Amino acid sequence: MPPTSVLVVDDSALMRRALKGILVEAGDFEVHTARNGVDALEQLGRMRPDVITLDINMPEMDGLTCLAKIMEEHPTPVVMVSSLTDHNALVTLEALELGAVDYVPKPGGTVSLNIDEVAEDLVAKVRGAAAARLKRAGGLTARIRAQSRRAATTPPARDIGAVGAVDLVLVGSSTGGPALLSDLFSRLPATFGAPVVVAQHIPASFTAALARRLNECCALRVHEVDRIMNLQRGNVYIGRGNADVVVARRSEGLIVKSVPAAAEYRWHPSVDRLVASARRYADPQRLVCVLLTGMGDDGATEMAAVKEGGGRTIAESEETAVVWGMPGELTRRGGATLVLPAHEIAEKLADWVR
Repeated sequence: MPPTSVLVVDDSALMRRALKGILVEAGDFEVHTARNGVDALEQLGRMRPDVITLDINMPEMDGLTCLAKIMEEHPTPVVMVSSLTDHNALVTLEALELGAVDYVPKPGGTVSLNIDEVAEDLVAKVRGAAAARLKRAGGLTARIRAQSRRAATTPPARDIGAVGAVDLVLVGSSTGGPALLSDLFSRLPATFGAPVVVAQHIPASFTAALARRLNECCALRVHEVDRIMNLQRGNVYIGRGNADVVVARRSEGLIVKSVPAAAEYRWHPSVDRLVASARRYADPQRLVCVLLTGMGDDGATEMAAVKEGGGRTIAESEETAVVWGMPGELTRRGGATLVLPAHEIAEKLADWVR
């Protein structure tokens, strides 16, 4: 099998060398470099890499502008590589809506001398991007849809006890997830009758920005889980990055909280740990679980157990998933009640949670 061709785009010569070195050392990449967005687009006119890694903050042409032109002129899987700032978190989420497949946070700023700390993550995500399905940008559509839905009156929130056909909806996602969550939640009405808890594999510095961005495109209210919170209908709860999110019960009903990441789980927030906690404190027959795009198998074990216990599960279909790892594994295990393309999931959820 020929090596995967990668174009590394970064204005720092030091970062270009470091990123190239990590990929070359992995042994299955052929790596080229570009010093900024203009240089990258010129090279794309001559070569067709399998994957591009793209910095955000660059002179002459920034990463977001470059990404938009790449997707318009030379559609290619792109992994954003950015420093961990609030601004860059928002820009990275916008990049994912524009069509970037994934992102790798620089641990030490724009010029990150400790980039080796994310070497394993970089290699895995570039490999995953090479096999990923490119998706059309849907952020604008989601925001327009949300504005029309917000015209409806949002019902008062109520804590969740043991009432209703569905007590809780649990959603797990990874690679390609942020843009998909934006589209999914924008399709749900303000009257949606159950709380939703999301475990999206994401760095901690991105979680608040993701919650704010989803809140803008959604008739439901979206929160980052940064404290103990009562689960209420009409609300979405995003698990904080680099930690796990779990469900528990108090006398007034179900709650959700952030807890330190558990070492026995590989990805965080862990989908399996979230679903396991919900099975412990809620009737599995009153749970609905959704497993979306992502590498690996996180969520497959526990969601399959929910189905076995009488609950309902949805796996995103291969035709729409950016990476059909997690939902594919749930499907292979026979743990999916339904396998649906992304654009049909919200309608089914609304039907089940009337």
